[in-house]
Formats: sequence, structure tokens, C-alpha cells
Amino acid sequence: MSPLPACDTLLLEPHSGVLHITLNRPESRNAMSLQMVAELRAVLAAVRDDRQIRALVISGAGGHFSAGGDLKDMANARTQGPQAYRQLNRAFGALLEETEQAPQVVICVLQGAVLGGGFGLACVSDIALADHQAQFGMPETSLGLLPAQIAPFVVKRIGLTQARRLALTAARFDGNEAERLGLVHFVEQDPQALAERLDEVLAHVLCCAPGANAATKALLLASVEQPQGALLDQAAEWFSAAVTGPEGVEGTTAFAQKRPPSWAP
Repeated sequence: MSPLPACDTLLLEPHSGVLHITLNRPESRNAMSLQMVAELRAVLAAVRDDRQIRALVISGAGGHFSAGGDLKDMANARTQGPQAYRQLNRAFGALLEETEQAPQVVICVLQGAVLGGGFGLACVSDIALADHQAQFGMPETSLGLLPAQIAPFVVKRIGLTQARRLALTAARFDGNEAERLGLVHFVEQDPQALAERLDEVLAHVLCCAPGANAATKALLLASVEQPQGALLDQAAEWFSAAVTGPEGVEGTTAFAQKRPPSWAP
């Protein structure tokens, strides 16, 4: 496994092919400081090419996922002028891009506050699990601000019509409504059920070959933006490489021999 960077705002726990990343600023409901954003980006970069890490599970300490951006960083930027605000804001957008494009399966476990930047991070997960009492929302406009970096990802996740309603009202909603909107995939009634659901999801993820999952994720993301014909040409190339590669050979051989493939638990 690749060495992980030292972090002050994150707890990192690798276990059986899964890297658990805990946002660890509970005193601020895990508000995303510039330091936390930089540390998350460093972790993503460190594991990007590591196929031993097959899933990233992101959660928050202290009963909250994340209450969004850190207002202290914005106060500091005020003394430095508009350029500092632009850099602060864009750094978070880069984190969302890099999280969305991570080759690993990204799973968010959502409890308590899931607001602003935390809401955006949930929107770039591959699989989202929520407590039914979690509180979701984009409060930016109620503060006289814009959900500048998260808006495109929210639109991709739940569609333009619902994104407009939520962004232009700063409405709060719970886990059940998040499931109805398609923001999250599973809603549970208590922490034990949430933990059990996570174990179930991870068991399914770990049955899939890591390289095949990475290529499939890239294909699915590309399908939103690339012209269909060119994408299908590229997909055929990727399929050919997969069939003749070690995972394809092992997977098809294991199927013929009626045994689990080497990557399965």
C-alpha cells in the first residue's frame, strides 16, 4: 500500500483494502478548512494509483459529516483581497473534481450536518448512506453567497430543477428527502443500521475487480459529457484491454472453474 500523508484534520484507517477517512474537526462540525481540503487532496493523490486501496469511506467525527466551509478561512481571506477568495473557493472545487474522478469507489456516510461543502462532497460520492435525521442543505444564498463550486455537481446529482429549488431557498431537508431526490442511496434509522449497511455495501464492492471498477467508473463519468460514438469506440478499447488483462483472465477462469476470483474476500 502507498504511504499515506500525515494529517492533522483527518483520521486515516486502512483496513482490508478500504481506506476509512474521517473528517476530524468535531469542534466546528467538521467545517472544511483550507488545511482539511489540502489534506484530503493529498490523500487522494497518494492512493490514486494504488489498486490495493479499493474503496474510500468518508465520514465525520462527532456525529456530523460537515457543516461546509470554514468561516475563519473566509475572514482571513478578507484581509488579502479578491484573489484570495478566488483561490480559496477554487481549491474546494478541485477537491470535488478529484474526489469524483478517484479510481476507487467513494462511499460517504452522512450523519448530522451535511451542508454547503459537505453537501457538495456527498454529491461526488459513488455511493451515499445517510442517517434519516441527517440535515442536508445549501445555505449559501441565505448568507449572501453562492454555492459556486458545488453547484455543477449538485445539478449532475439531482438534476437542474431540484437544484434550483434547493439553492434558491436554502431549504433544509432530512435523509428521507435526500433519498427521494436521488442524492443518497440508502437511509438508515440508527448508527448500528448505518454500520451494517456500510459493511454490506463494502462486501459487494470488494467482489468487483479493482481495475475493472476504476475503468467502469471512468466510462460512466465520461458518458455524461463525451459524444456517444467516440465514447463507445473508447469503451471497446478498454473492454479489449480488460478481457486480455490479468483481471479479465482471472475472472473468466474463476467463473469457468466455479470459484471466487482472487480479488474477492
